[in-house]
Amino acid sequence: MKFQNAKLKFLEIDLKGCVYLNHFSRSERITTFFKIVSRLGDGIFWYLMVLSVWIVQGLIYSLQIIYLVLGSTVGTLIYKVLKTKTVRPRPYQVHQVIRLGEHPLDHFSFPSGHTLHAVMATVVLGYVVPALLFLMLPFTILVALSRMVLGLHYPSDVVVGALLGGVLAIAIVCMAPFLNIVL
Repeated sequence: MKFQNAKLKFLEIDLKGCVYLNHFSRSERITTFFKIVSRLGDGIFWYLMVLSVWIVQGLIYSLQIIYLVLGSTVGTLIYKVLKTKTVRPRPYQVHQVIRLGEHPLDHFSFPSGHTLHAVMATVVLGYVVPALLFLMLPFTILVALSRMVLGLHYPSDVVVGALLGGVLAIAIVCMAPFLNIVL
C-alpha cells in the first residue's frame, strides 16, 4: 500500500512538472524557439559539434567519433526497447491540459531519446574538446526542456534519458583506453 501511494504521489508530481513547463508553450515565440531547439537536437547541432572536434583535434579523432556513433546506436537500441516495454503514452495523449507543440518522432514517452543523446554527446565530445562545453551544456539543457515544454515528455522521462546518456558516455570514456582509442 505504501509503495502504491508513493507511486501515485510521484506520478502526480511528474504531471505537475509537465503541466508547469508545458504552460510556457502558450507563447508562440517560446514554442517556436523550442521547436527549433528540438529539431537541432535531432542531429544537426551534434553534427556541427563533431565537425568542430575534427577541426580542433584533427582527423586523428575519427575513431572517437565512430565510437560515439556506436554509443549512439546502443543508446537508440536501449531507449527503443524501453519505450516498447513501458509503452508510456506521451503527456499530450493522456492529459487534455497539455498542449502539443511539436510532432513526436515515435509513439511512446519513456525515456527521452533526445535527452539521452544530448547528454551522451555532450559528455563525450566535451571530454575530447572541453572548450565546446560552453555551447553544448546550455544546448543540452534546452533540449531537455524542449521535450517538456512541447508536451512530448514528463520530467521523469527526461531525467531517465539524461541518466542513461550519462552512463553511456561514462562507459565510452572509460572503455576507450581498452579499445585502443585515445580520448
